[in-house]
Order: sequence, then structure tokens, then C-alpha cells
Amino acid sequence: MIRILGTIFAGLLGLAFGSFLNVCLSRWPEGESVVKPRSHCRHCSHTLAWWENVPLASWLVLRGRCRGCGAWIGWRYPLVEAAVGGLWAWQAWQYMGYQSLDILVFNLRSPSTLVSLIGWVVFQWLLVALAVLDAENLWLPDWLTLPGIALGSICTVLKTRRQMELSALSRPQLTSGVLDCLFAILAAAALILLIRWVYWVVRHREGIGYGDAKLMALLAAWLGLPQALLAFAVGVVLGALAAVVLLAVPAGRRGPESWASSKLPLGTFLCVGGIVSCLWGQPIVAAYLRWGGF
Repeated sequence: MIRILGTIFAGLLGLAFGSFLNVCLSRWPEGESVVKPRSHCRHCSHTLAWWENVPLASWLVLRGRCRGCGAWIGWRYPLVEAAVGGLWAWQAWQYMGYQSLDILVFNLRSPSTLVSLIGWVVFQWLLVALAVLDAENLWLPDWLTLPGIALGSICTVLKTRRQMELSALSRPQLTSGVLDCLFAILAAAALILLIRWVYWVVRHREGIGYGDAKLMALLAAWLGLPQALLAFAVGVVLGALAAVVLLAVPAGRRGPESWASSKLPLGTFLCVGGIVSCLWGQPIVAAYLRWGGF
């Protein structure tokens, strides 16, 4: 029962933070404050009543349209809210497991455990934010990716330290874990930079931005190198599928440019790959290693 109630609470909290994220995603690209003015329609400036701000429910009641001018609100709003709510509910379900209340309270008394838990839900929130920002604006801001890398590194160190306390690991093993995290971050970023350089040599134009390299470093800081590479593989497959659709449906291109010069949001695909890796990465990597005979 505790596990179910905790999961429901985390999901509802995720819906609320997803709703706030929608405000950020609408205002950040315009350089606007996320605090003032109050939530309003982007078309007619109609100020939303409290019941028009209820995550998911308000969009469904209003049928996706503004009550003031009838303008289409868009699918992004319910999808972002559902994504954050679902990810946070999954995180709570996984963390709580079948532990008793006493064990949960004992674990949460550890600062490293509490920081790591909060860090993971922030990481998932960041993935959704970066996916949408890149899809809508081809923009991966440094003030999201760089702090995300730092927070991921801190949480990885705290996790390794917690394992050291529980398993009596030696301090050299803790140092080795920190170095592994640093290597994963550098290797993941270097992979994107290498692809960027090869593309420049072949086509004499930029094909991948530096923001994608920082995003890969972010994924490696949180997930480790194997799962970051899994996220990259999933992102590449999704990007290739999107390119095929773009080739088959010219109307899907950004403006009048040709298919060869159309820009695809690689960061969005990497974030989706990161979510897949976050949810199922460990069993997928383990299955691959077994299949490869490692």
C-alpha cells in the first residue's frame, strides 16, 4: 500500500512540475520570466483561471483550445505533463520496491540517498525539457546541460560512496569510480565531436552542434558510458527513421530547404534514447553482453 500511495503522489507531483515545465518551454526561448505574468493564452493573452491550469484535466476539459479565443493549445502541453508525471511515478515505484516503511525511512535518512533520489527526478525533468527545446527551437542551452553534467557527477560519486559504506569498499575503489565517471563523460562527448569533425571533412559544413556533445556528456554522467552509448544508438535509429519520413513526406521539412539541408533535432532523439536507457538500459545492456558472449 505504501508503494502504491508513494507512486501516486510522485505521479501527481510530476504532473504539477510538468505543467510548470510547459510554462518554461514557452517562455525561455522568448527570454521571458517564468514567474510573471500569470499563465495566459499565447494568442489572445487571456489570463487562465485556476481550473484552466490543472495538469492534463484542463486540456481535456477545454478540448485543447483556449476558452477566450478558441486557439489550438497544442499536443505538447499534455504530452510534457504526462511524460514527467509518468517518469516520476516510475522512479518512485522502482525506488520503493517492496520495502517496508521502516526501511524506506532509514534509507531516506542518508543524505547521499536523498540527494541521489532528488537528482534522478531532476535528470528526467531535464531530459523532457531538452527534448522539447531542441524539437521546437533546435536549442540545447548550456545553462541546462552543464549544471546537469555537474549534478550527475555529484550523484554518481554519492552513489559510489554509499556503495562503499554498505559493501565495505576501499577508498581506492571510490577513486576508481570517480575516474570512471570522468572518463565516461569525456568519451561520450568525444564521440559526438568525432562525428562532427568527420561530417565537416566530408561535407565542409557543420552537421552536429556542440550542444549535442554536452548532452551526451550529461547522459554519460548520469547513466554511465554503456547506457549512454545505448541512448546514442536509440537516438541514431530514431533520427534515421525521422529522416526517412522527411524524405517520403516533403511537407514535413522545416521551410523550403531541400531534404539534404533540412535540420533534424538530434538532441531530441538522444533525450528519447536517454529515457529508454533510464527505464530499461541495464537489462538491455546485460542482454547484449550475454548475446555477445562477454
